[in-house]
Amino acid sequence: MAGPTIDFWQARFETGQTGWDRGGPHPRLLAWIAQGLPAGSRVAVPGCGRGWEVVALAHAGLDVTGLDYTPAAVAEAQDNLAQALGSTPAHARIERADVLTHQPARPYDAVHEQTCLCALHPDHWVAYAAQLHRWLRPGGTLHALFMQAPREAALQQGRIEGPPYHCDINAMRALFPDSLWVWPAPPYAAEPHPNGMHELVVPLIRR
Repeated sequence: MAGPTIDFWQARFETGQTGWDRGGPHPRLLAWIAQGLPAGSRVAVPGCGRGWEVVALAHAGLDVTGLDYTPAAVAEAQDNLAQALGSTPAHARIERADVLTHQPARPYDAVHEQTCLCALHPDHWVAYAAQLHRWLRPGGTLHALFMQAPREAALQQGRIEGPPYHCDINAMRALFPDSLWVWPAPPYAAEPHPNGMHELVVPLIRR
């Protein structure tokens, strides 16, 4: 498999090398929740890490599933969820799963795509984008935060460097084409990231 392995991510969590972790839910997720997602909506958080977004969505009464394939991340997310809510509620769960093979029992109403795409080697992006389309019901929302991580070697020599991998907006338009997704008009809001980079906030609607 091209790109980082489970062992790579396991070591990062075990040694605390998780500079992408805010220690709480993403501010854009909180704003999204505040806009009023329908109660009981089924929401997935792929690559959920320590589960801060899962906790916030569960607090809002949404039916939320956090997905991660790293054992240490899953264990920490499950602990955070149980501690934050007193116990793990029936409407929230953390599953150890590979996003490239996961299939939900029923379609999700929304997916919060925050750090999963940029953590996957670009060789897997087409497969992952197809997964996101399959996961969502028609009219469902992909709440995408596209990491902007350009590197000099990539610009000058065409090297692929990461994670995080640079989610160039032109590549994103090709990966999530207008034939399958409804795009909002630019410009897109830029959200600063703790790693010194920023994300473009782009909510997409599945056709």
